[in-house]
Amino acid sequence: MINVQEFARRLSTLGTDAFTSDDVVDLATAADVRISADLQIDATVAQRLLDQISPTLPVTGAQITAAQWPPPKSSRPAAPAVSFSSPGAVDGPADQPTRPRSSGPPRSGRRPSSRRTGR
Repeated sequence: MINVQEFARRLSTLGTDAFTSDDVVDLATAADVRISADLQIDATVAQRLLDQISPTLPVTGAQITAAQWPPPKSSRPAAPAVSFSSPGAVDGPADQPTRPRSSGPPRSGRRPSSRRTGR
């Protein structure tokens, strides 16, 4: 858990804007969270405050309230970006080959079963 001043300081290190304690109070008001200058902010409250910031920051409430700050950088590369054009559809790279539908003899409607029929 961290206090309001430390939360504001950590927010300031993440983006181009400098945050003050008053800014954190404004975020809390927008998130319908009651805080005061001496209140300790836990991961849940921090996440609610972070949800009020646009554009979103690359940390979670648990990361920003963790004892280790700044959060450790991952040695793994970030996942490639994917854009969603409509619900359920994913636009990937345009050079992906398309798979043809299965060719061969048509299948019958029944699948073989390992279950025996009772006699």
